Amino acid sequence: MDAVTLGPRSPYRSIVDALIILVRDGQVLLAQRQGTGYADGAWNLPSGKLEDGETVSQAAVREGLEEVGVRITEDALRFVHLIHYRNAHGDARIGVFFQALHWDGEPYTPSRTSAPACSGGRSASRQPRHTPTPPRGSRRTCGANTTQ
Repeated sequence: MDAVTLGPRSPYRSIVDALIILVRDGQVLLAQRQGTGYADGAWNLPSGKLEDGETVSQAAVREGLEEVGVRITEDALRFVHLIHYRNAHGDARIGVFFQALHWDGEPYTPSRTSAPACSGGRSASRQPRHTPTPPRGSRRTCGANTTQ
């Protein structure tokens, strides 16, 4: 295809993901995907798709509560990164990363989709009871909690 195409074209469409970075004591909260049918067992940041009618920061606030049970306000979010990519299925996606500067609540798993844990060398005794042991060879994990 030529670099310049004449005539009407369909507008570009992409899935938008809101990703939340929760850091405490130099550790980043991760969630292990479970029961979703896509990348189950993988560790990732708490995240989810933008829903119709919401801003990406509203999506981040919603996903924080849905994915790991923490309450974040929009003014506590700091934009840190944007990535445009295609996943393994070829779907176009835009990932918008926010760091939560503070939050309320202790991360837990309110749904079947993730088990929260933090990367970085904490003992298993610091993990929430519902967090499974990380896969062999992965870094140790821990639960994070309230305000930063």
